Amino acid sequence: MDISVIIPLYNEAESLRELSAWIKRVMDDNGFSYEVLFIDDGSTDASWEVIRKLREEDAEHIKGISFRRNYGKSPALNTGFRHAKGDVVITMDADLQDSPDEIPELFRMIKEDGYDLVSGYKQKRYDPLSKTIPTKLFNATARKVSGIKNLHDFNCGLKAYRSIVVKHIEVYGDMHRYIPYLAKLAGFNRIGEKVVQHQARKYGKTKFGLDRFVNGYLDLATLWFTGKFGKKPMHLFGLLGSLMFLLGLIAVIIVGATKLYYMHSGHPYILVTDSPYFYISLVLMLLGAQLFLTGFIGELVVRNSSKRNDYEIEDVIGENIKI
Repeated sequence: MDISVIIPLYNEAESLRELSAWIKRVMDDNGFSYEVLFIDDGSTDASWEVIRKLREEDAEHIKGISFRRNYGKSPALNTGFRHAKGDVVITMDADLQDSPDEIPELFRMIKEDGYDLVSGYKQKRYDPLSKTIPTKLFNATARKVSGIKNLHDFNCGLKAYRSIVVKHIEVYGDMHRYIPYLAKLAGFNRIGEKVVQHQARKYGKTKFGLDRFVNGYLDLATLWFTGKFGKKPMHLFGLLGSLMFLLGLIAVIIVGATKLYYMHSGHPYILVTDSPYFYISLVLMLLGAQLFLTGFIGELVVRNSSKRNDYEIEDVIGENIKI
């Protein structure tokens, strides 16, 4: 099969039939073999009924999965990835803001240009400034932290993947915003971008609020930490803890030495416990010890993890070697 189209949705009953017909037209015009997986994320409208009818009308291409309740876009995408069978996997939103006309070129970039992942870039957006300005700041931060300098729109729902990519990443929480970063951490570095058309929303209203930007930065920090120190937490916590403990130790020695100097020279002095620097030094030493122990516990957890030696293998040479 050439293409799997994965469409996560929540309360998008009005747009599903039009989107399905649009995808079918594009696929037929280009002679692709394909499947469309609608992932209903616990919709409370008639979305699942519409998907059932689409399945009855086109059982060869239409498939559907319905969650019992609303879990979020990441679980929906992850479920779709597990069930996708196409050589190339395309994801798009169900609100008609992503154009299926982009599919042929996305497919070509994966198959002919050799990209592992191609992310859409909605260069011209039909969104208010309250959304576009935070989005620009968000994407600038994501580029800096992830090191993927050529992407301008990490959160664009329209993306294309080689099948092997979606089988080797796990999308959880709200990590759908950082799928290119997840792919990079899994060893897929051939990541490209394509300028795509952004269409104004035709039905309903957006399901995402401004809180996604706050949560997005927290998720980015999580990915950065797990990607850099996930298998070696002592390298972060141990280093910070040692530095803090050393600074605290040096400070308390200076406080004690200063008192001894004043006593020896006959100058007036105060008790060590009356000096605020003494307590600052103790706090530094305690925090340093706690950070060091946190890193030590983290190392014990990693050492006992069943996935501690899981590495992404691209290929092997040798008939007796198995992946």
